[in-house]
Amino acid sequence: MKFLRHFVLMLALFMSQVARAEPVLDQMKINQKRYGIAGEALLATHNGKLLFRDAVGAKVDDIFPVYSVSKLLVSTLIMQLVEQGKIDLDQPASNYVPSLPLSWRAISVRQFMNHTSGVPEYFENTAVFPPTVQAAFDALAAKPLHFQPGTASRYTQTNYLVLTVLLEKQYGKPYTQIARERIMQPLRMDHTYLGAASLPKTGVVTAYTGKDGKLRKAEDVTWPVYSYGHAELFSTVDDLARFIQAVGNGELVSKRTLEKLWQPPLLTTGRPGIFASGWEYGQSGAYRQVGHDGGAQVRVRLLYQDTLDGDNYIFIYLTNGSVKNVWSRVLIDSAMAAVAPMRFKQEAFVEKLIAYALGEAGAPSQDAIPDLEKVVNSAGYTVRANLGADEAIRVFTLNTTLFPRSANAWDSLAEAYQAKGDEANARRLYEKAHRLSSKSTTND
Repeated sequence: MKFLRHFVLMLALFMSQVARAEPVLDQMKINQKRYGIAGEALLATHNGKLLFRDAVGAKVDDIFPVYSVSKLLVSTLIMQLVEQGKIDLDQPASNYVPSLPLSWRAISVRQFMNHTSGVPEYFENTAVFPPTVQAAFDALAAKPLHFQPGTASRYTQTNYLVLTVLLEKQYGKPYTQIARERIMQPLRMDHTYLGAASLPKTGVVTAYTGKDGKLRKAEDVTWPVYSYGHAELFSTVDDLARFIQAVGNGELVSKRTLEKLWQPPLLTTGRPGIFASGWEYGQSGAYRQVGHDGGAQVRVRLLYQDTLDGDNYIFIYLTNGSVKNVWSRVLIDSAMAAVAPMRFKQEAFVEKLIAYALGEAGAPSQDAIPDLEKVVNSAGYTVRANLGADEAIRVFTLNTTLFPRSANAWDSLAEAYQAKGDEANARRLYEKAHRLSSKSTTND
């Protein structure tokens, strides 16, 4: 009887896990069909417990190119140096990398980390790269900054070129060796590779891009070794989950330091920045979120409530390309909606809006969605970018129905008609938006 009770308990546990996994796998299949995804793998955890791990159009242990997720390794290594007192984020990076161009000498380490440095991109195209990292710096020496450091955000690979050299100066070793010794080997990330030349012969997915409504093999780019701090990282959902979990657990950098460095970033103008110590930063309901995109095809995200000791989720969503070049943010939001719709209500609502835009479902209930007009409007632009103008028009029209006095709602609808090429309707709607805006200004 004892064995039977144990068997029944284990069977019930297995069935409950299957039941929880079904909506997530269904969402992956919807995503694959909706956006024409070649292959995808997804892993989700809650407080360290595995919730979901599966793949569609690929194997769950396949190795994917993860592109700029590589920057999170660099950021983590920089934060380790901060914690050790070896560098100060608010000191000029030139204190640690003396060979930087003269016009960059006052730019702080933090500004390079957060893409607020204003430095220009170091390569014109991916066919020809400067022969050395110093040649890359020298080639940019005469070029003006895009803006005064700290006043705006502009994402460039050059920022992490500087940080990679900083790490090499501090450790006196090549970056690849530093990353392996301090992150990859301690965490047993045995299926993570820096540089395509180091990849195994099998188990690596082919990268695709969408063009003319079809999947096309992505261009092969031979990145130089000095670029590995911002590109050329290949990994699996398991290895990346291990890395993000270790970061969140305070195994690589203490939780106290992380919570200090992951504060909402502000520019010198008072406007919000995009990155917090190199990590994309945001809020989802009661949860703070940090993570990074890779090539617009993959994304990793850690969500935590209040502090890193609070309730937390990890999502790793990898694809190797799609017909519609869908944003990785759209995919990972859909995974959050499928895993925990009651905790991530906004993501669940937006996913229903996307289904509504495609005619797959009716208009979703708007109950308990803060800033509803802004959420619907933002979803409309997401739909427009990932699915098309016709689909976006359904969402923007819904917003004008919900908020008929909003000039912004009508203006967004006008933009969608203009993107479609319907100038007559666009003009009519722009005029309506202008009248509402003028009336609002007069009333004020």
